Amino acid sequence: MTNTNMTPEQENAYYADPDNQTPQGPPVRRRAKLSQPVPVRFPEDLLSEVRSRAAADDRSVSNWIRRAVEHELTRGAS
Repeated sequence: MTNTNMTPEQENAYYADPDNQTPQGPPVRRRAKLSQPVPVRFPEDLLSEVRSRAAADDRSVSNWIRRAVEHELTRGAS
């Protein structure tokens, strides 16, 4: 796929065509499986903002939070 500015709907339409389903490049190894869930509670207004930002990034809330934590850990290490 050459256009990275597609909406999720445009991506779905693009990949619905079998000609656009051929893997390209070397295989990508998935990361190790995740550990057990960690229960975390957020105030309702903060959770609402997290949900909004996750939706804007087309990610699940869990994935968005994981990436935010990874970003903070990387930022703190430098």
